[in-house]
Amino acid sequence: MAVRIRLRRVGRKKTPVYRIVVADSRSPRDGRFIENIGQYDPRRTEGGLNVNAERANYWLGVGALPSDTVRSLLRKAGLLRARHEARVAARLRGAAVPLGETPSDEA
Repeated sequence: MAVRIRLRRVGRKKTPVYRIVVADSRSPRDGRFIENIGQYDPRRTEGGLNVNAERANYWLGVGALPSDTVRSLLRKAGLLRARHEARVAARLRGAAVPLGETPSDEA
């Protein structure tokens, strides 16, 4: 099953509001979904984007692919940058050699 993170339109005519959902890629746009992880209101300038960062990171970690629009929204929310920095820090921590006592310090 291919899982995607994408937008689901809700709201009235001419006033769109989108929910950021995790869904099977074969299901229709406004159809069945697995989990709702956020909301996006394009008509509001401040506070129009709410994302549950913990759940978004979980789904990205298990292989869910975001749509292009959701990827840009996650980038705007700062989730992709934080995720990237955490992965780079973990890789650097794993490659770091612990400092021990050197022969010059013993003398």
